[in-house]
Amino acid sequence: MHQSASAVALVSAALILAGCSAVGPVTPTPAVDGGDSADGAIPDGADTLPATVTRVVDGDTVEVRAGGETDTVRLVGVDAPETRGETYSAEFEGVPDTAAGRACLARAADNATAALADLVADRDVTLAVDPLTDRRDRYDRLLAHVVVDGSNANHRLVETGRARVYDTEFALADRFYESERAAQDERRGLWSCADEPTGHAGLQLRVRVDAPGDDRENPNGEYVALVAGDDAVDVGGWTVSDEAGREFTFPEGTTVPANGSVRLYSGSGEDTSTEFYWDEGAVWNNDGDTAFVRDADGDLVLEHSY
Repeated sequence: MHQSASAVALVSAALILAGCSAVGPVTPTPAVDGGDSADGAIPDGADTLPATVTRVVDGDTVEVRAGGETDTVRLVGVDAPETRGETYSAEFEGVPDTAAGRACLARAADNATAALADLVADRDVTLAVDPLTDRRDRYDRLLAHVVVDGSNANHRLVETGRARVYDTEFALADRFYESERAAQDERRGLWSCADEPTGHAGLQLRVRVDAPGDDRENPNGEYVALVAGDDAVDVGGWTVSDEAGREFTFPEGTTVPANGSVRLYSGSGEDTSTEFYWDEGAVWNNDGDTAFVRDADGDLVLEHSY
């Protein structure tokens, strides 16, 4: 989206004041949602500008108000799947160029937008122009790191697997690439799209994440189900975990019956041979999460992201 000449001039002028930052240094604060620390959130030598996010356009673009004018900001160093138009699987290493892979990336695009909104929507932020990048792209969008409460939202998207690193030169690139590799290895967020959607050893994984009513008052309205085909599957010692690291282990001797299922409810209850209770309260985030299933050796055998 192109802004008026006055808006562009205002933001650009504020960012190049006599070689100084438009605001003072950011005071380190606790990380956002367990994300990166405040140290290094703003690159050394970056020009900065206070702003308020007025709209999250998609997983890597926001609109802001700064100095009484509006502008569009493209988050530097990151690329989220497209919410409009086509996302090319080849841009996301390991994601198959299949209908299933593209559909998975489409879901990941919505998740990235929701994740960015959770971080910055309607928030006062600091815009930091990376000293190694252009100030604006070919669409005249300001290229910047968006820093909220001392945490770099651009990096947070990469760290949680909501976006890939955009292959260009910028000051924090090494840190971003390291976080991207970790997200890929652990199949966080969009990187789960690299996995085949079929099951393991005849099993399929199904997750009901949104319980009827208030999830906190009805935690057993959400569950994970392991569904077997023609053969029963021994899942004793297998674990189910979420992105936050909460984990449940099926007791020894647990078997998913042929053409049947085993369910793990989030709340409390009396375990049976095919129904188990995590006793965790609400587990699954309605706005996006990943269920991981590992076998008794700790190997990842099933996962489901939404």
